[in-house]
Amino acid sequence: MKRGDMLLIGLIVIVALAFLVPRWFESSEKNHNETPKVANITVDGKLFKTVELTKEEQIIDVKTEFGYNILKVHDYGIEMIEADCPDEVCLSFGFVERNGGTIVCLPHRVLVEIEGIPGEGDDVDVIVK
Repeated sequence: MKRGDMLLIGLIVIVALAFLVPRWFESSEKNHNETPKVANITVDGKLFKTVELTKEEQIIDVKTEFGYNILKVHDYGIEMIEADCPDEVCLSFGFVERNGGTIVCLPHRVLVEIEGIPGEGDDVDVIVK
């Protein structure tokens, strides 16, 4: 490689880092320093509990006349880790962390919905023609 090639590669790396580093710091601060996200847990259409989504792990037991569900809060999101419903479809929703994200257990009439910073996660994912 010639000296000019090395200078060109170095310049490209410096320019790329100049764009990526500030963006990385901005997104991490924006996600965790502003209004905290919460999960609204409703049972049979009535608010059961509102939980702040934090990095620390929390376990929430939702025991009702319809059955029980266990939710786990961690890493600024929430997931259902156990349920005694017959089909256990609610366990397949996985880890939810974006605005408007939901977990639903129909047999137990449980709905978990993420609510947070307005406008975050409201972007268009895909446009199909």
